[in-house]
Amino acid sequence: MGVGREAHELNMVREEFPIFKQHPALIYLDHAATSQKPDTVIERMKLYLEESNGSPHRGAHLLSVESTRQYDYGRGRVAEFIGAKSPNEVIFTKNATEALNLVAQSYGKVNLNEGDEIVLAITAHHSNIVPWQIVAKEKRAVLKYLYIDETGQFLSGELDKITAKTKIVAFPWISNGLGCIHSPEPIIQRAHEVGAVVVLDAAQAVGHVPVDVVTLDVDFLVFSGHKMYGPTGIGVLFGKQYLLEKMPPFLTGGDMIEYVEEQETTYAPIPERFEAGTQHVEGVVGLVAAIDFIQGARLDNIRLKEERLAKYAYKRLSELNYVTVYGPKADEPRGALVTFNVEGIHPHDMATLLDRKGIAIRAGHHCTQPLMKYLGIHASCRASFSIYNHVEEIDALIEGINYAREVFGYVNG
Repeated sequence: MGVGREAHELNMVREEFPIFKQHPALIYLDHAATSQKPDTVIERMKLYLEESNGSPHRGAHLLSVESTRQYDYGRGRVAEFIGAKSPNEVIFTKNATEALNLVAQSYGKVNLNEGDEIVLAITAHHSNIVPWQIVAKEKRAVLKYLYIDETGQFLSGELDKITAKTKIVAFPWISNGLGCIHSPEPIIQRAHEVGAVVVLDAAQAVGHVPVDVVTLDVDFLVFSGHKMYGPTGIGVLFGKQYLLEKMPPFLTGGDMIEYVEEQETTYAPIPERFEAGTQHVEGVVGLVAAIDFIQGARLDNIRLKEERLAKYAYKRLSELNYVTVYGPKADEPRGALVTFNVEGIHPHDMATLLDRKGIAIRAGHHCTQPLMKYLGIHASCRASFSIYNHVEEIDALIEGINYAREVFGYVNG
């Protein structure tokens, strides 16, 4: 592809995102935290609120019926997108965090006993650690961790920690703290060999790589709409139907019941059992629009572009002898992000100074404090990429780092 054509196509993509019309100089390198939203997502949500807003599953009038139709259509669309066998295996939550808490409370509490083991990845987000800590203390279960080498891959023999005592294995597909990719298949296979179930955090994977839950044979999978061009406030829990049917509700109230008597209640079947209260229909509408956007842009095109950007960022950052880059090396698979630190400058200071140049990155522990402690650092900088980014923005990031060093009195070169 020629440079002129590539620049033209990039401009066409960026024109689909209103945020860049309001902030034309913005260099947004924080997609892993939350993605920007294309026009189609914004407009479809606006159209729903203007023309179809009603309470789903609760009325016979036109707006309630239309709201129900769009909500139920969204469930089927998500199931199709991730390859689920049935829409009943898709539970809408407000984000991946709530989905993980649902699994911990509804599956973990029922199925764990004293002495059982939960195996977690040290690269896990807090939302896939803290709920298991709480359940483990209550049930007197044991937490074990899978540790990594400097590239983010599990150390040799770590999967041997998954034994007959293991009941749950939870890990991220792509680490939001390092960008390393944990191939799900061998972990899932090992877990199933000993009778354990797998909880896969796919928040950094869905929208970046193809997902087929049947091929993976994963038991539970979670993701958030706002990290894949959709709105905040909508997330997804996929669960195998036979597992979900055995789980008690997580939240209780309206719409998740069958019958309520003064002393007893019977619960609705799945998926309604796990969706108490009036649901975020416009969020589901926006999520469907995001899926349509991803498929229109072609997921393989998104993936290839993000891979190119991440490799280029790794190369440019690694050329600086005052920068430490964490996670996968140059030729190793990496998610659409790079984490790094600049010698002598705290990540929060770096992020603040980059913001002066219109460059948005993430700085901190990225909700992965156990990982940070394991790496021997307190925080890091993170640049993450999407379809609306280009290599010149990474060059600008390098210039911004050198600017920050000058502010701190360092000499570049």
